[in-house]
Amino acid sequence: MVVFGSCQELTPSTQERGKKVRRKRFQKGSLQPRKHGRHRVWVASWWEDGSRRSKVLGLCSKMTKGEAESAMATILQPINEGTSRGPRPVYTFEQFTKDVYLPFCRRSWKESTAGTSEQIVQKHLVPEFGQDLLHTIRRDQLQDFLDRKATELSFSVVAHLRWFLNGIFKLALSDSIISGNPAAELKVPKKCQPGRAMRPLTEEEVNTYLEAFGLREKLIARLAIFEGMRPGEILALRWKSVDGEIIRVEERVYKRKFNTPKNGKTREGAISDGTLELLRQWADLAQDPSPDGFLFPSEKVTTPISLDNIWRRNMCPVLEKIGMEWATFQVLRKTNASLSKKAGVDPKVASDQRGHGLGVSLEVYTSSDLEQKRAALRALEAAVRRKRKPKQKQPSELAKSA
Repeated sequence: MVVFGSCQELTPSTQERGKKVRRKRFQKGSLQPRKHGRHRVWVASWWEDGSRRSKVLGLCSKMTKGEAESAMATILQPINEGTSRGPRPVYTFEQFTKDVYLPFCRRSWKESTAGTSEQIVQKHLVPEFGQDLLHTIRRDQLQDFLDRKATELSFSVVAHLRWFLNGIFKLALSDSIISGNPAAELKVPKKCQPGRAMRPLTEEEVNTYLEAFGLREKLIARLAIFEGMRPGEILALRWKSVDGEIIRVEERVYKRKFNTPKNGKTREGAISDGTLELLRQWADLAQDPSPDGFLFPSEKVTTPISLDNIWRRNMCPVLEKIGMEWATFQVLRKTNASLSKKAGVDPKVASDQRGHGLGVSLEVYTSSDLEQKRAALRALEAAVRRKRKPKQKQPSELAKSA
């Protein structure tokens, strides 16, 4: 009698069948434009080691779809060839922040943003988490940190700390260095230290403020108060920027470095009559009246005056004498927004003149004074009074009148 091999011997094992059936598929990946803050970015998504991965490739405004697809193909090439990287790299918080996060952010940050942002990260976050391995940091550890900071810092600073933590771990997640973002659901504590109070100037204070200065400083202050320009935009102005009643904001200067305006867009603004008159007087005294000459040159003439110098040497000492040294350029910008609203200027027109979005204009820079609030209540009260129905007479009153 011939004994044949068992079915188990004749049939390939389940494991061997699985090896034959499971075959890696060629990936094309997914590329989508998505909103990231105020900008749109290209985001690539793909599968790797059984998990969904994603990575921000760059700004849509600076990278075409073809360039983004090429960058995604470079990422997918080793995966499709079966040569994708092995274990994830291990970073401490300080190493990742220094070697990856800050260099990546510097590509899009303006000089002013980079200066303040890096200072916050280096002063508050690195000393706290610097030596911790990035993948070991937990959400409750981060939330405890924010709770402690709330006892000594303002809401604005704590909110920035939360924003930076989320950005750091979000970038690490997109690079597949960590498996989850522990900062995604962090909350800014309700009880933070009160921030610096800042109110706009009143109409009377604007007149007092301007009358304290000479021609140059008065013109600079007017461009901030009435034209709504940022200090860096004012000091970067050249004579070719002024064309009749139009002022073209095409660049700004920060610590001697020139760049585009804060939102990256050039704009045309109107010039008020009072500012036009001062500009005519100032043009007669121009050291370099050529089109490329600066309106407010330094002693070298070929460079604009420094903001720190003109504020510290020429403006602040004068304002200290009248008790208004608190009215910085940020206050002047807030004054422009608030007084424009009070004067009935269309919010969209006012925000276009200042060069920022309508939401920022209303939520950050615009505030209402007591006079406006009283007027609003009187208008509401009058509207309700007009809609009040007349009291109907009772039957007894109708009989008496008959």
